Amino acid sequence: MGRGMPSMTALLGLLAIAGYQNRDKLAELLKGVGGQPNTGGGQQPPGGLLGNLSGMLGGAGVGGLLNGGIGELLESFKQNGQGDKAESWINQGPNKDVSPPELKQAIGSDVLAQLEQQTGLSQEEILARLSRELPAAVDKYTPDGRLPAA
Repeated sequence: MGRGMPSMTALLGLLAIAGYQNRDKLAELLKGVGGQPNTGGGQQPPGGLLGNLSGMLGGAGVGGLLNGGIGELLESFKQNGQGDKAESWINQGPNKDVSPPELKQAIGSDVLAQLEQQTGLSQEEILARLSRELPAAVDKYTPDGRLPAA
């Protein structure tokens, strides 16, 4: 992992793939992915890109993904001069928008390249989806103005 931020990369990948509106389905899929056999009716959970992304989590699970991923995201935004935007999503009050170029600067080209490889989406599509989904997703997962517990 280029920047050592697997939770952030996995969180961004999941949001880029399915969007915030499918978060409950994603949580269920992640519980069944990652090398564990599925004993429910012979259906195997989807591998491929969800398998790749959940493999990046190790044993962190969804709570660890949210806590670690949002924390890493906030730190990355701060280091790249975009901390006020990310903090607006966590804190109570209106969320500041983030443009695709600002998002690219904040997450870095190495994370973006990894997301492109893991999701099969173009970098432009990833940035467009994340600039739409990320503020609301972070806001929802930090309802009290704090990072979620692991």
